[in-house]
Amino acid sequence: MNTTKAIYTIGHRNPDTDSICSAIGYAHLKQAMGVNAVPARAGKVNAETKYALEYFKAEQPMLIVDLYPRVKDVMLKCRAVVKTTDSLRRLGEVMRENQLRSVPVIGPDEKLVGIVTVSDLAQRYFKELNMQSFVEAGVSYRDIIRVVDGEVIVSGDEGAQVEGSVRIAAGSNRMIKDIIKPGDVVLIGDRQDETFINCLHQEISCFVVTGNGYVSPNVVEEAEKKHVFIVNSPYDTYTCARLINQCVPVSRIMKTKLVSFHALDLLSDIKGQMEEKKFACYPVLENGKLVGVLSRDQAMKPEREQVIMVDHNEKVQAVEGIEEAKILEIIDHHRLGGIQTSEPIFTRQEPVGCTATIVANMHWHREIEIPQQLAGLLLSAILSDTVLFKSPTCTDYDKKTAERLAKIAGVDLHEYGMAMLKAGSGIGDMTPTEIVKNDLKEFRIGDYRIIVSQISVMDTKEVMKLEPKLIESMHAVCEREGYNMSLVMVTDIIEEGTYLLFAGSPRTLIGEAFQKDASGNYIYLPGVMSRKKQIIPPLSEAVQKIRN
Repeated sequence: MNTTKAIYTIGHRNPDTDSICSAIGYAHLKQAMGVNAVPARAGKVNAETKYALEYFKAEQPMLIVDLYPRVKDVMLKCRAVVKTTDSLRRLGEVMRENQLRSVPVIGPDEKLVGIVTVSDLAQRYFKELNMQSFVEAGVSYRDIIRVVDGEVIVSGDEGAQVEGSVRIAAGSNRMIKDIIKPGDVVLIGDRQDETFINCLHQEISCFVVTGNGYVSPNVVEEAEKKHVFIVNSPYDTYTCARLINQCVPVSRIMKTKLVSFHALDLLSDIKGQMEEKKFACYPVLENGKLVGVLSRDQAMKPEREQVIMVDHNEKVQAVEGIEEAKILEIIDHHRLGGIQTSEPIFTRQEPVGCTATIVANMHWHREIEIPQQLAGLLLSAILSDTVLFKSPTCTDYDKKTAERLAKIAGVDLHEYGMAMLKAGSGIGDMTPTEIVKNDLKEFRIGDYRIIVSQISVMDTKEVMKLEPKLIESMHAVCEREGYNMSLVMVTDIIEEGTYLLFAGSPRTLIGEAFQKDASGNYIYLPGVMSRKKQIIPPLSEAVQKIRN
């Protein structure tokens, strides 16, 4: 296993206590074995599970809505940015130091305003046939001083913008008069005073003396009178000319028509744009601010999320996008539901009443200690799934495991169990739709897509008085989400029986499965507590009979 990338241990959608607590427990086991496992959940925590988590002071696992790869999963941290006012020389340094082919450009408010690439730089230099004009470039004298590593001999307003061009004082004095114009920046080597003075007579704005050339006191005095900068640079004239051409701000060459994405964008939604534009990388924004960079190569072949499925093994019950993830293991106590993997994986499935029973014993088999808090959570899962050992799915193995966990957790098994079940037994302010979707699981039985929800209560009257609204919601769910049937188990914890509400078709399936009159909207099933053992098997057999 890849122990560097997080591996999510996650239960089914509409999670129950076993789904949540076993995910936490199995993550603990994997962590003890050196794996970077993180517990997760695929839905809202119900009242019963919330009670258990709060009782044992445990945090809710992180919520994962889906496993579809998103920009945030593959984007790179932005190693470097440049500002609009940074020079092209600074841009080149950033690219070279970080080995980048493109760099995002941010404005004064740190929001992305552009991007500049090696191609942009290359195009600029290919076009440089003449010395640089700074009339509209927004270059200041400070920029020139910095780019040539200059020492200021005669100073002035360094923040003022240059309004002329860059000239080289070469050739005769007559040539100088013809070439040099007012406001120009003049590159000059170790020349006679006469050349300096002739340039000053042309109303230039700045001397860049190359090669640390000598400047006489007379020239300095005359320059001060005319308020002309004199800057001494250690570089030769050719180098200074090239460097000054690089003091143009990045804003002059950056691309402002950007293709950017957001961290939560689905990769499947943006691949078309990337294939059309074919840029090497794209900025990733959040509220207009740069949060990362998306590489085209990385986005086209994203690394899949790694998951361990806990308390389920059917695709229809798994978190959205499970087909995009790499399933590493399955730890479960349900029937096999036909999940497919690309390679052999580790599975642990046992015919017990609860996945937490398996998880606890896997700890003990590997001699990994279960801390008090985790023991309480695993115990809660067993008590929930077996309905305090009343469910027909409960085995002696579950009971012995629960007793051992109760000792570690330091709780009275029956007293705590009743308190937890009671906390989750009321419907409180749940809407009919929420009741209909409580602990919902989807099953493919023959050609039918059937959902079966369950709510365990101590007073079934509270739920059954909502029957008309519940049936209406069940029909709506079937129509909206394309299910053939919706079943809701209203299970009485005290009386150990279930009112089974049903909506959809074929209604004959209910009568055939439970040998009851299914002309109404519900039937009562005494002694029925388990969806896994007492609802799904009869439905599966009934489908076979109807087929034949």
